[in-house]
Amino acid sequence: MTQGNLIVAGIGPGKFEQMTVECAEALKNCDCIVGYEVYIELVKSHFGEKEFITTPMRKEEERCRLALEEAAKGKRVVFICSGDAGVYGMSGLIYEIFAKACEERGEEFKNIKISVLPGITAALSGSALLGAPLIHDFAVISLSDLMTPWEKIEKRLDSAARADFCIVIYNPMSHKRKDYLFKACAVLLKTLGENTPCGYARNIGREGEKCEILTLKELATAELDMFTTVFVGNSETKVIETPQGKKLVTLRGYAFEKSV
Repeated sequence: MTQGNLIVAGIGPGKFEQMTVECAEALKNCDCIVGYEVYIELVKSHFGEKEFITTPMRKEEERCRLALEEAAKGKRVVFICSGDAGVYGMSGLIYEIFAKACEERGEEFKNIKISVLPGITAALSGSALLGAPLIHDFAVISLSDLMTPWEKIEKRLDSAARADFCIVIYNPMSHKRKDYLFKACAVLLKTLGENTPCGYARNIGREGEKCEILTLKELATAELDMFTTVFVGNSETKVIETPQGKKLVTLRGYAFEKSV
């Protein structure tokens, strides 16, 4: 039986230049590319000759099964995720479904080789746009309650604020969750001051890219969406003026003995 290969790859923010060379090579050499329809559109112009398989949002399990089915045929398949495949990505679900498929269908799936390629997650690409807010310890929290109860999200936000972490917030708002960022800010404001420096980055590496620095109070009423990543500073985060504009920077604790 021909061995199939399934690579779960993070393509980064979406801009081709921000994709790793390893990921680009995998896409160049594969037979089939599987992914969420929005992400497929981001790579199609560079790999137009490939076979593409897409599914819409909330069809993640089906997408994973389709990728495994193609790999079981002996194909070289790349399953793409935005950012990093292991940070709110599909690599975990691929392994779950793969293990179950091996139990149920035996040798047909056991012959598949699975590997994961890292990519630049939004916490890192967004941080670079804003300045350097994640120069010290930080926590990453998603406000999506599709898989996680809001009570647990609220507890994580409160704990991260009390521990003085910088906080990166994924999925801050959607059409059905318009007030979730407001609710999250209300939790944070119990511990953090309303002038805590914050920022957000939207459509990172894509058309319409935008970033802004604002206070926690201002963030609570900001109109954002699921393509936005939010950054909440800690007690050492400052807004620094540079010739290129304001930058959100968390101080790491270096002591300067003389001026530069």
